[in-house]
Amino acid sequence: MNHCSESSDDLDEGDEEASSLQDGTNIEDALTSFREQWQRELTISPKRDIARTHSPKQPSIEVASDEASIESRAKNLFLKGIEHEQSRKFYEAIQFYKRAVQLVPDIEVRLYESTKAKTRDRFDADDKLDTLDNDYSTSNDSENYNEVDEEETDLYLKLSKIVNRNQCVCFPKFEQSTTHISALPMEIVLYILRWVVSSDLDFASLEMFSRVCRGFYISAQDAEIWRLACVRVWGVNCGTCESKYQSWRDMYLQRPRLRYNGCYINKTSYIRDGENNFQDHFYRPWHLVEYFRYLRFFPEGRVLMLTSTDEPQNCVNSLRNRVPRNTSVLIGHYRLHNNYVTLVLKRQETKGINFTYRRKKRESVHDSGEQTFHIEFEIRKHRRRINSQLKWISYSIFTKYKNGQEAKICLKEPSVREFGASPHIGSRYPPLKFSRSKSYTQESEAPLQ
Repeated sequence: MNHCSESSDDLDEGDEEASSLQDGTNIEDALTSFREQWQRELTISPKRDIARTHSPKQPSIEVASDEASIESRAKNLFLKGIEHEQSRKFYEAIQFYKRAVQLVPDIEVRLYESTKAKTRDRFDADDKLDTLDNDYSTSNDSENYNEVDEEETDLYLKLSKIVNRNQCVCFPKFEQSTTHISALPMEIVLYILRWVVSSDLDFASLEMFSRVCRGFYISAQDAEIWRLACVRVWGVNCGTCESKYQSWRDMYLQRPRLRYNGCYINKTSYIRDGENNFQDHFYRPWHLVEYFRYLRFFPEGRVLMLTSTDEPQNCVNSLRNRVPRNTSVLIGHYRLHNNYVTLVLKRQETKGINFTYRRKKRESVHDSGEQTFHIEFEIRKHRRRINSQLKWISYSIFTKYKNGQEAKICLKEPSVREFGASPHIGSRYPPLKFSRSKSYTQESEAPLQ
């Protein structure tokens, strides 16, 4: 009996151990399944739980991502406001602007900086492409010389393509808080250039402007500016540039014309005989006389002439204004015909107070008469400088006295047949040479129109 009971107790203990082992395996299976399910949920769930359990640096990344999403939403709202404003829906545009500013107060500044950075990156990429193109063309120049496109060889066409692709005149080299000139549209830049050229046709300043960058170079090549300059020089009937010249700029540079940003100057010298001394009748002195002649032309057809013994540094300033203060300056007008210019000048009318004194005998007053000067020049090139010399062709002085009499003195350049018969004007009057004066173009009175 005891053996049976012991055997039964052993069986019961074995069953309990088996059941406990079975329960342990079930718990482990449940734990493994729970772990697998928990890992699956972690992979599916957002990154917040991972950030809380693993890395302490993750919250800053999460906050940065939230700020980026808020900034992107604000930018989209601001851009929608711009679209509504362009379509003249101002009320809807204000609503979008308010919502964008509520999210990010300085959204407009951030949007401007992001677009500016994109354009600058694109500009740098264009520069790299240009350098690569140049390297490729130079390396394969001997092989593909005949296959080079003519449009790419032209500097103006190549630079205009780059400027049109960038949609901007220029880019600031350094960051600055003030508004850069690149923010101006092309229309405003061209209007500013009309003030630079001004009504006095100061193309030397325009040339200096074009040397700054390629955007300014393209702006200075504007056809309308050069067309207005040609119209101002030769009048409305100046013709077109298609017959002889490639462009209006080529017409202005190659066609004979006058220069307006300075004076034409020459130095004339001659020998004048003196009077004999009463003590020595065999000695007769002579004097060397030297004087300067200055000519200043204006685009509207006005001309000033001054004859003086003073040096150019002292006389050039007296021809700066169209109405000079110096009464010895002659005022007149001129006309252009091909490479010849004709001048008609008179002395200024001096309105002074005539004091009359009672005398027993009236003294005879010398009647100098009213003089009119007719001069003709030929426009020439001097030392590779176009339109920088005026050669004398004819010089006439018409005098009209108060009694009705007239007198005429005429000197002209003789023709081939008359060369030995008449006096040569070129031997008496040397040609006038152009000299630029920077003081004439310091200020602009009116834009080019």
